[in-house]
Amino acid sequence: MYDKGKKHIKIYFHTLGCRLNQAEAERMAQGFILAGHEVVDDERSADIRVVNTCTVTDEAGKKSRRAARPMRHGQKVVVTGCHSEVTPDAFTQAELIVSNVDKERLVGLTLEKFGMDGLSLGMDYKPLGRLPIYPLILDHTRAFVKIQDGCNLRCSFCLTTIARGASQSRQANEIIGEIQGLAQKGCQEVVLTGVHGGAYGDGATDLGLLLERILEETPIPRVRLSSLEPWNFKYSWMTLWTDYKPRLCRHLHMSLQSGSDSVLRRMRRSYDVNIYAEKIDALYKGIPGIAITTDIIVGFPGETNDEHGESIEFIKQMNYAGAHIFTFSPRPGTDAATMSDQIPRDVKQHRYKEVKATTDLLAATYRKSMVGNMLPVLWERQEANSLFSGLSDNYMRVQTQNARLNTISSVKIDTIEGNNLRTNI
Repeated sequence: MYDKGKKHIKIYFHTLGCRLNQAEAERMAQGFILAGHEVVDDERSADIRVVNTCTVTDEAGKKSRRAARPMRHGQKVVVTGCHSEVTPDAFTQAELIVSNVDKERLVGLTLEKFGMDGLSLGMDYKPLGRLPIYPLILDHTRAFVKIQDGCNLRCSFCLTTIARGASQSRQANEIIGEIQGLAQKGCQEVVLTGVHGGAYGDGATDLGLLLERILEETPIPRVRLSSLEPWNFKYSWMTLWTDYKPRLCRHLHMSLQSGSDSVLRRMRRSYDVNIYAEKIDALYKGIPGIAITTDIIVGFPGETNDEHGESIEFIKQMNYAGAHIFTFSPRPGTDAATMSDQIPRDVKQHRYKEVKATTDLLAATYRKSMVGNMLPVLWERQEANSLFSGLSDNYMRVQTQNARLNTISSVKIDTIEGNNLRTNI
């Protein structure tokens, strides 16, 4: 292990959950590099493991707790994120737990905790949002840029308000400056992330104006939105996809959670299926070729067979290109955890399989519709099978025999191989 005051140590990041967590992990990694230390890919070689936890489901919580175990004798563990926020007693093996409120100060707190030197000692307690732009540490092709955090809603199943606090947005000028720096370092795509990205607002700028400013004031080749809530999306924003094609990616992740109005009311969601369907229909008509993905919860307390059936029928009508499906797990501290009529585990598993079969079929249908089309693809990596792999603007994984990494090229989709599209360029 390292000695106190050691000039150079190795840090490994284990990030679970949402893209917002990924964006935050990247900022922390930048901070450690600026302090003169090294971020590594080999978790066993690291002196310190930083675990950015997730609590969205019971399974996410279990994975977070497992990830916080030292990989070898003497390795130190620093824990942060939503699961350690709501259940800090579950991380007894961690030597430092950093709250979400202090997450921007994690680098400085870690340096102080372990008596480590930082070459830029003045940054110890400086929020990461004010750090100078540094070359991407965790991803050299696509970067996650945090624009917003927290939530003002009270969905009955969700711990986000407890774990991350009230909604707050970064200043637009700060976000634009960060993206300008990323573009200068060769980044090809930024993904704008937040708990509720659609609720972004710095007092003068909403999400639509922020997108317009990014596309006008930065040279970044591609901009992608992360998860949005349907009630936040404004119809007026759709003209941006026409005005800035192909830089603004044709992919939106619009959370549904349930296709049954009665279940949505118990979840305390701020829409019904008709409002949701109107938004989705407008997106399909206004942005040709758009891929819409979603989140779905099965087995919510009190969900009847009829409500489950309603949800499946509604999902079929939405023609999703993909979906994240979760079986409901009660999160301590939420209203849903104390609701009566909790659904038995075997019933939830059966419903999960039915919904997954439905969304898998919809995703396959969408992939088939891409054959013969031209798609812009950002080539990200070379796989173990020697094929080059990239992501299209509408979030399709594309493979080919030959490509230039970290570039975007427009290719014709020739075939489908499993869940991937294939081009013969």
